[in-house]
Amino acid sequence: MYILHDPLLEKFREIRAYQRKTKKAKAKKNDELAKLLLSRAPSYRLDMVIRDRYPTFIDALRDLDDPLTMVHLFAMLPAIDRLKIEVKRIHNCRRLCHEWQAYISRTHKLRKVFVAVKGIYYQAEVDGQKITWLAPHARQQVLTDDVDFNVMLTFLEFYEALLGFVNFQLYHSINVKYPPILDPRLEALAADLYALSRYFDANHRAAIQEPQVAGTSRSEQEQEESDLRLAQLQHQLPANEPGALMHLVQDASSEIEEEETTRNCKNLFQNKKIFLSREVPRESLLFVIPAFGGIVSWEGDGAPFAESDDSITHQIVDRPTQGHVYLSREYVQPQWVYDCINARIILPTEPYMVGRDPPPHLSPFVDDEAEGYVPDYAKTIRQLQAAAKSDIQPLPGTGNDELDNSQNMLAEGFINRTEAMEAAEKKQEMMFLEKQYHNELKMELQGVSSINKLNSEDTESKEQSLPDVEEQSAEDPSRLMMSRKKRGLYKAIEMGKQQKKERVEKLKERKRNIEAAQKSEKKHKKAQVS
Repeated sequence: MYILHDPLLEKFREIRAYQRKTKKAKAKKNDELAKLLLSRAPSYRLDMVIRDRYPTFIDALRDLDDPLTMVHLFAMLPAIDRLKIEVKRIHNCRRLCHEWQAYISRTHKLRKVFVAVKGIYYQAEVDGQKITWLAPHARQQVLTDDVDFNVMLTFLEFYEALLGFVNFQLYHSINVKYPPILDPRLEALAADLYALSRYFDANHRAAIQEPQVAGTSRSEQEQEESDLRLAQLQHQLPANEPGALMHLVQDASSEIEEEETTRNCKNLFQNKKIFLSREVPRESLLFVIPAFGGIVSWEGDGAPFAESDDSITHQIVDRPTQGHVYLSREYVQPQWVYDCINARIILPTEPYMVGRDPPPHLSPFVDDEAEGYVPDYAKTIRQLQAAAKSDIQPLPGTGNDELDNSQNMLAEGFINRTEAMEAAEKKQEMMFLEKQYHNELKMELQGVSSINKLNSEDTESKEQSLPDVEEQSAEDPSRLMMSRKKRGLYKAIEMGKQQKKERVEKLKERKRNIEAAQKSEKKHKKAQVS
């Protein structure tokens, strides 16, 4: 009954009636009436639907993963009239994406980035909510007939309205007018993110230079702000609610942690001036580098500074060779930026130099400890993080200079660990054989002969035809008390553990094969040189 009385249904009926009138006028070749009806066609808004579905702003942020992914997808699609994908809709999606990225970059809310085959995964933290979305790679998209775009366009219509409301609220939370008014020259050059950053800077300067209210001094304004904050705290802390003070302290501590994380992200690429070559993913790097405090430019019109600027510290290149080389800067591959963001430290640039195979790009969304396999480069990054925090104590006879040198730390991290792992496995095998030998000696001393042992093995082979429940109870008596459903769940858990173990063993085997191939290749090169 609630859906039947929805105001949108009345609007849909009006629109259908107008479409019939327009069709009738066109059939009668009454062009003037048809134009008049089209100009007065009713339209509908989704404000009430969004307000009903998301009563608070936190609810909208919590449900923002799918809208951001859908809007970023359509921002990269071509406009096709056959599938009703209009140019106006594509431009609106791109505008919403750039506005969202500009806010995240300006407020330094970005936390994780991972480049995959499907696209680039981003994760931001806004008002305590972790928002993850996928942006496709900037390449020509081919649309297939397997997808029903009518359903996707219906979802997109709602997601566009939702993202517009969210952007409006976020921009007003930092005292920036929405929608932004951009520089038309930069818009024509498709430099929307840079135009939005300049718009943020202009609004920030205007807010600082805004004259104070007449008759009030700075101390009086600070006193008013403190009184307002105290009134808010008193409103949040009811006198009769138990545990309200503890909740308030927890909220305050979480806010402090979020501010500290934001401060660390803001200072990651501080004092770093980065230039982007034309072959790198420019739009993604223009988004992530300023989000972590860096200054960035690119090759083309409207750029903040040129490639010949002497103050450039790093240049992002994705080609095997470089024509003109400036000695005052470092040339690295784009993966260096993303790995630095995920590690939250400035990694050494030597493994990411032009023409080299970079280290493995590790996903920040995977918990290595829970998976049971920690890659070598993850261990290296942890050593570098500990060295950056000065958590590693120097060994006897060594100074702090070796620990401060991140290049040496990275070289130590790439030391071959296969020999150590093989030695540990051999030691474990020898311990097992020794224990087995002692057990056999103990059995002989107790008078248990090998014939009895063979007889027991025969009886065990005969008893294998018993039901599954009895076998399970013999292995684990506690499983006898389980119901069939719980037994099946327990079996599924055991199968999951076994699959994880097999996956880890497969990764280790692949690693051993790669290292063996590298060793054979080095031996072959040495033989050729000799």
